[in-house]
Amino acid sequence: MTSVRARLKPGVRRGDVLVGGSPMRVVRLRPGALSDGIADGALARRLLDGNLADPVLDDVPPLDPAELTVVLPVHGRGDELDRALAALEPLSCLVVDDASPDPLAPCAPHVEVIRLEDNVGPAGARNAGLAKVSTPYVAFVDCDVTVSPDTLLRLGRHFADERVALVAPRIEGRARSAHPRWFERYEERAASLDLGGVACSVRPGAAVGWLPSACLVGRTDLLGAGFDETMRVGEDVDLVWRLVDEGLVVRYEPSEVAHHDARRTLRAWLGRKYVYGTGGAPLAERHGDKGAVAVLSPAMGLGAAALLARRRWSVPVALLCAGRGVQVLRRTLPDVPDRDRIAVGLSARGLWWSLRQESALLLRHWWPPVAVAAVLSRPVRRAVVSALLVDVVVSSGSGVAGRRLDDLAYGAGLWSGVLRSRSLRAVSVRGAGARRSRGPASGRSRAAGSGWSPRRSASPSPRA
Repeated sequence: MTSVRARLKPGVRRGDVLVGGSPMRVVRLRPGALSDGIADGALARRLLDGNLADPVLDDVPPLDPAELTVVLPVHGRGDELDRALAALEPLSCLVVDDASPDPLAPCAPHVEVIRLEDNVGPAGARNAGLAKVSTPYVAFVDCDVTVSPDTLLRLGRHFADERVALVAPRIEGRARSAHPRWFERYEERAASLDLGGVACSVRPGAAVGWLPSACLVGRTDLLGAGFDETMRVGEDVDLVWRLVDEGLVVRYEPSEVAHHDARRTLRAWLGRKYVYGTGGAPLAERHGDKGAVAVLSPAMGLGAAALLARRRWSVPVALLCAGRGVQVLRRTLPDVPDRDRIAVGLSARGLWWSLRQESALLLRHWWPPVAVAAVLSRPVRRAVVSALLVDVVVSSGSGVAGRRLDDLAYGAGLWSGVLRSRSLRAVSVRGAGARRSRGPASGRSRAAGSGWSPRRSASPSPRA
């Protein structure tokens, strides 16, 4: 078995107790288990899986270019494809022309083109390319993404761990217009596919619960049949969750960056947000409450709801709920000298995460029914205003108008899928610690809810 080394994330160690990770956890170490914050073997794997540590890759060489094939699915959009291919040179590239109206014929020695006569969608096009790949590693890169060969090859260092099946870089938005409009500038600051700057072992319930297929690097023999070709959106999330169900590891590496072109018209920009939302219902059908839009404990959920209500009794109720959280956590934490302080810190963090999640529910995931209720109810209107205030704090610099339109478009798409599926599972909330249900098509769903949503990844609060 491959030797794996891991370095503790900053701020998680408190003596012989580790506090952190996602989902949040507390791990007590045996004396001498770590050397200068470095672990190896079984301990390293446990810390990596709990997102308490990051892999040590300093001595791992990048992939050999001859070991990697890049698959680019495309339907039209020849200008974007040319730019993507130019950035990838000299890597071997396989362009899958998904029945473009005008057949594509990129001319470069490192490019091969497969022409599909029937449009099968991005998932089917990627699979057609995957079936032709003979190298041990494959990268999937969309035609509107620019990424350097060095970035893809460095991502391959994660495959030093034989359990890693898939890894992705951070994806930042990039405006291509000569004079970017406000929504293009917003996308550069808060791209839907940007999952933040913290490295993560990806799984439902973690801080990063999914990866976008705009740019992925995978181990060819572990991807099986690849993407679900029946899905036109959300197929990337589905693949990640199936791989995790199989006991494989999926990594997010934000130190490596790819750039995704911002849509150039407001209609196209809003349309893409809407399409992202429609993926919620198919994912819920396949994976049960892995895709729950929030994970809330009863105590923290009640406390956050009280704060959003902004009444005279709000703060006392929130404090009582936080106190209940401290009580429960104190009973479950290891018997260490600063157990009370750790319990208080975890409870406060849990209340804040719950407040963030409930604000996102009101403004993003549940906004259509909330808008109707707000017309009829003053308390609902007050809660919405409170959620807006929380969102301003969370957004820290991204445009208010952009976020509101982003939320409205995504929520509309989400509820469109809900209505078509005739099931509320895609907009459901799961209780922290509750047993996860299994989706009809999954059969192996074990991980916690992820709050899957482009632009935001809901992180569950500590269980209290």
